[in-house]
Amino acid sequence: MDRRSFIKKAGLGAGGVVAASTLAAPAIAQSTKEMVIVSTWPRDFPGLGIPAQRLAARISELTEGRISTQYFAAGERVGAFDSFDEVASGNAQAYIGADYYWKGKHPGWAAFTAIPFGLTYTEMDAWIKYGGGQELWDELAGEFGLKNLAMGNTGVQMGGWFNKEINSADDLKGLKMRIPGLGGDVMAKLGASPVSLPGGQIYENLVSGAVDATEWVGPFNDYFMKFYEAAKYYYWPGMHEPGSQLAIGMNKAFWEGLSKTDQEIIKAACAEENAGTMAETNANNGAYLDKLINEHGVQLREFSDEVYDAFGEASEEVLQEAMDNDPLSKKIFESVITARKDIGSWMAISDIAYSQKRNRFLGIPS
Repeated sequence: MDRRSFIKKAGLGAGGVVAASTLAAPAIAQSTKEMVIVSTWPRDFPGLGIPAQRLAARISELTEGRISTQYFAAGERVGAFDSFDEVASGNAQAYIGADYYWKGKHPGWAAFTAIPFGLTYTEMDAWIKYGGGQELWDELAGEFGLKNLAMGNTGVQMGGWFNKEINSADDLKGLKMRIPGLGGDVMAKLGASPVSLPGGQIYENLVSGAVDATEWVGPFNDYFMKFYEAAKYYYWPGMHEPGSQLAIGMNKAFWEGLSKTDQEIIKAACAEENAGTMAETNANNGAYLDKLINEHGVQLREFSDEVYDAFGEASEEVLQEAMDNDPLSKKIFESVITARKDIGSWMAISDIAYSQKRNRFLGIPS
């Protein structure tokens, strides 16, 4: 066979090159996966919405476009509290939010955001990574067709904004308070009326008097919500969310369809944002607390031991009821309780003890 005949039969030459190029484009297109991400928070929302947007952009960046992310803030595609069903159904590939929003679907979801008298950020991070938390999360999420990962934390939250002083547990009776998760159940035990509202609806309800109090996060996040325009008493520390874990929940079929490399990249992006969100929160809370007090006349108040003891007793009841729901709930909450004891006992003589002694000597108020 001469050279001309070989080229002709092989489909090469000018026409062959064009054909090869034509075939290459669909192959490249097929390798790109669309990842629609819906969020429980408004767009450009400081402290929560912005980290969610960062993560969405980071996944696309690190995968060099193999995963093309489209981010929709709360209300842009579905409502904040509709994001779970949107992803579980496969209509979107992922949500970013706080998993305790879904405790009505299963009580165990609360454990993967925060439970009253639960884990701090450091303890939560240890539990998820090395205490069996991720495995339990996978078990629960798998029942709903999801794969979930930690992607942010806001640390110990403030107790909330109140339009009156809380001097005793009796002052909580009849109070209408925006507080989701098991923290809301604790408040109900003490005679308050818990209300669950998306972040974008809290301010209007507080200003109108539809709610008397609200928790949100801490000074950095709360400053931009302008709660100080409706409530001047800002209480600490929050019992309800001592280490509020934020999450990305992905459709399990989508997750399993990714290459191992891209799965590891998403894990790395989430770990990066998880640490980054906590660092950003800690870096800003002090400065914004000063602004709230000095520029807006906010009155800082500490919950009394009497009130905190009432919180504690109610939280024990709520936790027991959650554990009694079903075997998986029992397994999840027993694991959290074990972590609280084992990791918490070490923290007591390490980070906590050191901070207390350092601050005493330096005169930093507690």
